[in-house]
Parts: sequence; C-alpha cells; structure tokens
Amino acid sequence: MQASGPADRWVQVGRRLRAIASGDTTEYIIKRILQALVTLLLASALCFAIVELAPGSYLDTIAQNPRISAKTLAEYTTRFGLDRPPIEQYWRWLSQVVTQGNFGISFVYQRSVVSLLLERIPATLYMALLSLVATWMVGIPLGIVAAVNQNRWVDRILQVVSYLGQGFPSFITALLLLFVAQNLSPLLPVGGMTSLNFSELSAIEKVLDIGWHSILPTIALSITGFAGLQRLMRGQFLDVLRQDYIRTARAKGLPENRVIYVHALRNAINPMITLLGFEFASLLGGAFITEFFFNWPGLGRLILQAVQVQDLYLTMASLMMGAVMLIVGNLLADLLLKLVDPRIDLKSME
Repeated sequence: MQASGPADRWVQVGRRLRAIASGDTTEYIIKRILQALVTLLLASALCFAIVELAPGSYLDTIAQNPRISAKTLAEYTTRFGLDRPPIEQYWRWLSQVVTQGNFGISFVYQRSVVSLLLERIPATLYMALLSLVATWMVGIPLGIVAAVNQNRWVDRILQVVSYLGQGFPSFITALLLLFVAQNLSPLLPVGGMTSLNFSELSAIEKVLDIGWHSILPTIALSITGFAGLQRLMRGQFLDVLRQDYIRTARAKGLPENRVIYVHALRNAINPMITLLGFEFASLLGGAFITEFFFNWPGLGRLILQAVQVQDLYLTMASLMMGAVMLIVGNLLADLLLKLVDPRIDLKSME
C-alpha cells in the first residue's frame, strides 16, 4: 500500500473543510451565535452595573481641576446623560449599540469609542497572535520532547524551565527584559513599536523594524504561556503513549517516529486545541501589562486610563470586547477540533 502524497493530504483537508461546512455544523454555529447574543446581553448589564457601583465618576475626577467651572461640569453631565438614572443610561447605550453600532463617546478623548478602539486593536492583536504562535511553536515541541524522554536529564531540565517560566509573572519578565535591552542597546529596542525614522524606511525595512521591536514584548507575553502549555502537553502525551493502540502500533513494527508524530500526536493534541479559546481571550489581559512596560501603542494603556478616570463608555466597550474574544475563541477552538478530528460530534459539545 503506497503512502499518501501531498495531493492526497490536500484532498483529505478539503473533505474535512466540507464536513465542517455541512448542515450540522452550520446549525451548531447558528446556535452558538444566538447563545452568544444572550451571553453578551447579560455580560453588558453586569459590566454596566459594576462600573456604576464603583465609587465616584469621571466628573469627580475632572472637578479637581480648578480650571473646570461648574457650568462646564453641568454641560458634561447633560451631554453624556450622566444626570439620568443608571437603568436609562444603560438602555440608551444598548439601543445605540444594537441599532447604530455606536458604543458612545469617550469622556477623555471626546471621540467615538469605536474609532479609538479601531486605532489600537491592530497593534494589540498583532502582538497577541504573534505570542500565541510563539507559545505553541515552543511549548508543544518541548512537551513532546519531555514526554518521549521521561525522567531523563532532558525531561528534568525542561521541567525546571517550565516551573521557572510559570513562576515569573508577566510584569517581572517585562522588567527583566527591559533591563537586558538597556544594557544591550542598540542591539535591542527599549520600547515602542517602530523606530524614530520609521516613515523614511522602505516597505521591507518597515516590516523588519516592527518585527525587531516585537521581539521583547513577544517573549514577555509568551514565557508563562509556553511553560504551562509544555507541562500540559507532556502530561497528555504521556497518557496517550500508555494506551493500548500505541503498544499495538509498536508491536506491528511501525517506525517510532510514525508512532509518536502521527498516532500519538493526533490524539494528544485534541485537548490542547480546546485551550485556544481561553488563551485567545486571556492574551488580551496579558497584552495590557506588556504594552504598558514596552510603550506599545495598543489597547492596554488606553483601557487602563479609561478605568482609572472612569471613562464609562470606553470601559464598557473594552469589557465587551473581552467577552467577544472569549466567545469567538471558544467557537474557533471547537471548529478547529472538528477539523483535526472529524469523528467529533459538535452537538455533544453544546
């Protein structure tokens, strides 16, 4: 029996994609979207209540400025609807979001919240996705190496690295990397997303410049993630290697590489894929810390300032964005799991 070539593999991938686009999968996606709408509605009400229950308001913050007159405060109160009951404020905000896609005006920037977020989202998503790719490219292979070499010196070294990685919070890692960058300057950039002469560079040089500035933030955001993923992959892989079908495959004389990287990996990777949804959402919180230390022009500093001064509508939009990322991440993880293993019934995951 001949081994399947690249063309056959692409045919198999095409069949799996058609299976994902089948009626059952479409029905599953529609149900998840409807459930997501209800979840977002409840989450928005809860977030609004939490923000309203917090002591003080944006007006209390700017009232400390002696240049702000009582008349100006009254104008702000009327303009932003802060003189209305909280339930009415929430209903007006929700109506604007549903009918117009309008998340309100930022108190601080006097601009549309949507325009502010759209300016910062690309930088944050770029770093978060880059970190996710780096985490998986490092964590999964190291987990496999540790499992295959169980209790050997390689495994013990990787376990120590994993414990150290999980023991360092993101902000400690960021501070250490900043210290290293300052001592190695100008080999590594200290902060920012681009160089001062970025506008004078060619297209290729601009890409390389952004990549150069992404090195330290990506490392800071990935260390804890790859350490945890490595440990999970090691434990899952060891569990799969003890299964009867792995012993049977080895007894049939299959090459060890095929046993490990085809039979074992295919089954060990499935539980890891389910983590993608949670990682996708949690990267947003981790990115905030990293952006703050490396002066990265993303959502982190913007939303941190919004929370500090109680910029109501900007805070609400950021909280809702986190909820959307969690929902979208979980849905993508389910569909990716179906792509990897067509035997999985999506209805059983509802």
